[in-house]
This record gives sequence, C-alpha cells and structure tokens, in this order.
Amino acid sequence: MAQNETLFPAIGSLAVKADETTDVPKGNTDDAEDQVVQEVNSLCMNCHEQGVTRLMLTSIPYFREVIVMSFRCEHCGATNNEIQSAGTIQEEGTAYTARILARSDLDRQIVRSPSCEVLIPELELTLPPTSRGQLTTVEGLIRNMYADLNMDQPLRRIQDPEGAVTIEGLLGKLKAILGDEDQEEDAEDEVKLGELNTKRASDKDAPLPAFTIKLDDPAGNSWIEFIDSMADPKWNMRKYRRTFEHNVTLGLVSADENVVAINEKDEITNDAITDDEVFVFHGHCSSCGHPLDTKMKKVTIPYFKDILIMSTNCDRCGYRDNEVKSGSAISEKGKKIILKVEDREDLSRDILKSETAGLSIPEIDLVLQHGTLGGRFTTLEGILNQVYEELSDKVFAQGDASEPTDRAGFETFLKKLKEASISSWPTPQRPIIVDDPLANSYMQNLYAPDPDPNMTIETYDRTWEQNEQLGLNDIKVEGYESDAKKEASDTTTVDVKES
Repeated sequence: MAQNETLFPAIGSLAVKADETTDVPKGNTDDAEDQVVQEVNSLCMNCHEQGVTRLMLTSIPYFREVIVMSFRCEHCGATNNEIQSAGTIQEEGTAYTARILARSDLDRQIVRSPSCEVLIPELELTLPPTSRGQLTTVEGLIRNMYADLNMDQPLRRIQDPEGAVTIEGLLGKLKAILGDEDQEEDAEDEVKLGELNTKRASDKDAPLPAFTIKLDDPAGNSWIEFIDSMADPKWNMRKYRRTFEHNVTLGLVSADENVVAINEKDEITNDAITDDEVFVFHGHCSSCGHPLDTKMKKVTIPYFKDILIMSTNCDRCGYRDNEVKSGSAISEKGKKIILKVEDREDLSRDILKSETAGLSIPEIDLVLQHGTLGGRFTTLEGILNQVYEELSDKVFAQGDASEPTDRAGFETFLKKLKEASISSWPTPQRPIIVDDPLANSYMQNLYAPDPDPNMTIETYDRTWEQNEQLGLNDIKVEGYESDAKKEASDTTTVDVKES
C-alpha cells in the first residue's frame, strides 16, 4: 500500500505540489524526478515530427489508480488526451444505468475504460469500445458525440444524402440536450471567437429531454457518479459474470485455447442431503474461463433453518466467490429484523443476509437495495466493512464538475459508515434493519432460546409488487395437474372442430 501511495499520489497532493514547483529547464535532469508530470518524446502520427507526451500517475479518491496522458506536437498542433486504469481487471463486469432527468445530472462524472460500451436507448445510439479511456462528464460525453458526428456532415451530404438527414436529426436531439443555441453553429465564421458562449449545459435554462445513459464494461473499470449515496433513485449498478467471448476480447484467454468442457454424468441419487456431505459442481471460471469446481455444503443454523453455502476457487487466476442460499421452502410472509446496537459486542453477531434482503441504517442514511452484495454469511461488522470497501473502492466523487458540498457530504457519509463498523457512534440504541421479503435472513440471538431485548422481529404480508418482482405471482404448486389435463382436452376439442 505504501508503494502504491508513492507511485500514485492523490490527485489533490499533486495539485498542491504543482503550485509549489517551478518548471525544470530543458536539459536539467537533477530535479526531474520531483516534477508532477513526466515528459517523454513521442512521434507525432500526424506530421511524423517529435512531440511530447506528459504522464501523470495519480490516484483518484474513492476510485482507483489511473494514468493521465497528454500528447502535444509543437510542429502541427496535434493534441490527444486519455486516461488509463493502472489497476487490474476486476473479477466481474459492471453495468451502470443513470437516468438524466435534470440539467444538474449532466455534471455526473464518468470514467470510461477502453473496454466500455456506452448506450443511449432513447437516441438508439451506441458507442463501441475504443482504444483509449476517458475521464469526463455526461455533458462532455454528449459534446464529443456531437463533434464526431458533425465532423463529416458536409461530405456526407454529398456522398450519402439519406444518411446525412438521419445524422442531422440525431444532431438536433444532441443539441437539445446540450441546450446550445442555433447561432453557435456559425461561431467559427465569426471574427471574434471569444464571443462563443462557454456556459455549461447544466447552467442553462433550456428544457432538457429526459434520456438514459448506460455503461457496460466487462473489465469492471468504468464508473458513473451517483448523487449523495447508492440509494440514488436515478442510478443503478449491476455486476455480471463475463462470458468466454468477453475474456477473449480482454486478452484473458486465447481464442484458440482448447477449454475442454467437463461432461461427466454423476450418478443420480434420491438420498437426502446430510450435513456432512460436500457436493462438487464442475464449471468454468467467470474471470479467466478455465475449468474449476464449485463446492456446496448444507449447514443448519440453530433456531433458524437450513442454508446452502457455496464456494468457488479458481487455482488458475485466483478468483474466489462465496455465496449463501436458503435450503428451505419459500415463506408465506416477509420478515423484518430490527437490532438496536449498543456496543461492539453487538457487531460480532452472526448475520445471514440472503440475496433478496435489503439492509439499512437510518441514522447514517445507509440504504442497501434488495439483492445488493448477494447472499452473505458473516458478522455485522464484516458486512459493514464489505459495504465500506465497496464504496471506497468504486465511488468516484471528485472532478471539475463535482460540487464541493457533494464531496464533503460523501466524505462525511463514509466517515459515519466507518464509525458504524467499529461501533463508535456517539448515540446509543442505533438501529440496523434487515428487510427480507422471503424471510430467508437471520441475525444471531445472543439470548436464545429466550427473546433478545435489543432485537425486534416483524413479519408482514408481501405486496403484489414484491411477489411480482420475486416471480411468485405466476407460480402454482397445487392443482396444476388438472389444469394441464384441461388444457390438453381443450386443445383436442379445437382440433376435432377444425377437422
């Protein structure tokens, strides 16, 4: 960790160092190592003369280490800027969705890795993966789209008039999002270019057409900023396992590599699963695509129910994954567990959070939506640490377009979350709420079998919307044989009438 901090200092400390450091004269290499950026002579691909590439190794708070690169050729004026992740490819791919409903949403920060695909469904617009990354905002991304599409319009109007008309309609929609006035198109014809309106799109009064922006990155190194917390109703993050084609594209496996599928047929048995048995399932690693085994074991939790613990470990790339699932039938009612934490001993309680459960701490405005983090069997302290690590590793709340109040607010939120994980809240009796519509979650009762004075368990009837989301409205476990026979007889009757 100390070595990473030396190689990738925080971007704030680099800014302070840049203000205090004077430029190093050319030819003087004594103080070159103390400079904020490193300069390397590079060949300009435009005029084939020597240009200069500047490299800055830094770490962005709440995100990860990055390399910011800037190229400029003094001979022809060609420039190029990009950002690359200095970290590793993540274990899973990520898909982010943000609803842009107000002009303030145009200031959301975006980190786009070279493997990231950008989609705007309302415009039927898809940006494929590129050869370089971007550090920008939603507005910056839209402006880049507009500039790229508008670049060849004069030639397109001659060679492909129909395509030019289609592109022109798309340019009009992008201009409406940016809120640019029509006369700004002819700004390059004006003598005084300084008169061009440089007002940010988020500060304009023009109405904003609502749209959705999606980032799909198999490498898991892209990000779009949320507002205040992960409970932002206009923001969503989803993780998924990469396919073999994704791994080939990212260079994790070779396309010609012979990955042999294991098709062994295990002997089918009707014997009951015992607590001493460990089952092994053959499959492929979602990270590198090589064969691996997933182990499953049944565990009985006292005063609760049976659960299934599954563990996956890839010997080839080191990928690990653990998950907990219920081994019992679906409960008729949902369950809400409310624990009033008094001291650190309460944080050592075992907790089983199923894949359908949500967790919230009202005092620090922490809300985990149902399904976040998947199924986990750990302690309260452990699950709070997992939430903190996930946010501190993924969240990107810094940049030119981010408001200082937003940064301060999120830093305060992370501080409160860290204090919660070590039970140092100043106020006693702070509640932790676990809400599970399927009642498959559990929190250890320190007074079992007697009631716990600090724990309240409430059962409730699920709403129609919850059953619909869980897929329970279409499930029928009784009388389906008669329905199948009736449907078969109705089909036979129709066939007879037609004949």
